Amino acid sequence: MGSESSMEPLGPGSTGPAVADVRAALRSLGLLAVDAAAGESVGEEYDPATELAVRHFQQVRGLSVDGRVGEETYRALSEARWSLGDRLLHHDPERPMRGDDVTNLQERLLELGYDAGRADGIFGRETETGLRAFQRDYGLTADGTCGPGTLRALRQLGRKVTGGRPQLLRQSANFVDSGPHLIGRRIVVDPGHGGADTGFTAGETTEADLVLDLASRIEGRLAAAGATVYLTRGRDQNPTAEQRTAFANDARADLFISLHMDAHGSEHARGVASYYYGTGSGTSSTVGERFADLARREMVARTGMLDLGGHPKTWDLLRWTRMPAVRLDCGYLSHPVDRLLLLDARLRGTVASAVLAAVQRLFLPAEADPPTGTFVLPQKV
Repeated sequence: MGSESSMEPLGPGSTGPAVADVRAALRSLGLLAVDAAAGESVGEEYDPATELAVRHFQQVRGLSVDGRVGEETYRALSEARWSLGDRLLHHDPERPMRGDDVTNLQERLLELGYDAGRADGIFGRETETGLRAFQRDYGLTADGTCGPGTLRALRQLGRKVTGGRPQLLRQSANFVDSGPHLIGRRIVVDPGHGGADTGFTAGETTEADLVLDLASRIEGRLAAAGATVYLTRGRDQNPTAEQRTAFANDARADLFISLHMDAHGSEHARGVASYYYGTGSGTSSTVGERFADLARREMVARTGMLDLGGHPKTWDLLRWTRMPAVRLDCGYLSHPVDRLLLLDARLRGTVASAVLAAVQRLFLPAEADPPTGTFVLPQKV
């Protein structure tokens, strides 16, 4: 992800204190064995064992697996060191607390039936509200701070909510209760790359231009259906992940859709993939997961492109949004068949229609949801 670009990534051949810090973190997580010859010394060399441990950590945490440590991976390593009870947890609007201890607190509150927001490891206003509600219900000082007394109460209680993930039940109910129409929905469409960052170039056409064209087509269809649509960039801008997500948060969007087209050195790489916020171990944006599945399957059904599945990721672009967020990789410009399809304006129109159908289906109750590839919006007279 682009957020790692401001820090020089660490990788094979890197040395120094930063490497020693990474190796110490990996050891504390049980991912890197102590070198008997070196004793307790963690070493300052990014050796093959370190690369393997980093790859394993990235896989487990839902990060891009490249065996290198950039900003996103370094931050995730730092957050993984915290266990619930290591420190007092509270809401700081200026510098939000982040870590696995926050994730554990959020998951515990959600299991007990309290709406603490998404279990994303960031102690925000929703987490504070859920924590205060728990504290009030159990006769604790409702100060929104998770200290020893609150921890004891949390550990003494069994899970209250049964019959499915409470977050899924809550989010799905909220979406269905709000009605099936798109009038009044705020949707942010995020074309990847932009400005000087052109992405993959296919002849005279760039990935940045193609996804902007696709985003404009999606914008038009969603707007015609009654939604209010915002694009995160124009042709000459390339916002950071933080700027893109802040834009969506400030717009109080109901849905965030990031568009990309992929490229790979392998001549066999082709197809459509979708990504939503999740760690791979059960913590996920449940509405995001459903939309990622709907959008990808609609695209595959309407274009005949290869289905590469949906995947949970903790990328900043998906994590920092306060609404369900999905990244759609709409094919490989490096593959001759996918490239021919994506360069065809009619195909991009079909993809836009697929995204519109997926958005509309997201707001329908299960009993009214049509089969994939069949949903057509009624035409306005």
